[in-house]
Amino acid sequence: MVADELGFIHRFEAGEGPDRPPLLLLHGTGGSEDDLVPFARSAAPGAALLSPRGRVREGEMARFFRRLAEGVFDHEDVRRRAHELADFVLAAGREYGLTRPIALGYSNGANIAAALLYLRPEVLAGAVLLRAMVPLEDPPAERLHDRPVLLLSGKSDPIIAADNAARLARTLVEAGAPVRHEVLAAGHGLTQDDFALTRAWLAEVGPNGPGDGHAA
Repeated sequence: MVADELGFIHRFEAGEGPDRPPLLLLHGTGGSEDDLVPFARSAAPGAALLSPRGRVREGEMARFFRRLAEGVFDHEDVRRRAHELADFVLAAGREYGLTRPIALGYSNGANIAAALLYLRPEVLAGAVLLRAMVPLEDPPAERLHDRPVLLLSGKSDPIIAADNAARLARTLVEAGAPVRHEVLAAGHGLTQDDFALTRAWLAEVGPNGPGDGHAA
């Protein structure tokens, strides 16, 4: 189902049971609410899927927040858009009866997912961050003890410097999150290793997901 309600154009697919936590799918620059659905269906069969389209336009491309140049973010806009997205997740939780989702984000979507962890951790049960970088220079000191994170970086990524991805992992660990950071033999694009590691990590999360309670 694709809907233009709750503040975002989004796609929702109901889960087939309580065996997996729902996934919040967050596409990369120029993507759409459809991009990560096949990946998520295979990585977490039966999970409910909530996939919004980014509301920021860069030419004809959808994004989740504004950037000033490649890798240079408008930090004020990151904060504003993260709160908008968090409010959408809460509203969707009430509308669709969802428990807190695990974010599954790629590139720009992974960056906004990291911003959600920093700014509004109560809306997520954890996150898979595919090709993410530090979204905020001075993140608040939220505590993330029950928010596990899988961070998958590309060794040959031409967009994200290795020290930037490492700094993201370090700040999340310092906030208390259980972080698994893997650097893959890959560039910025996704590979079969990303899929295999994501699928295994989501299975390890457990049948009820990390963190109990509804998003409402």
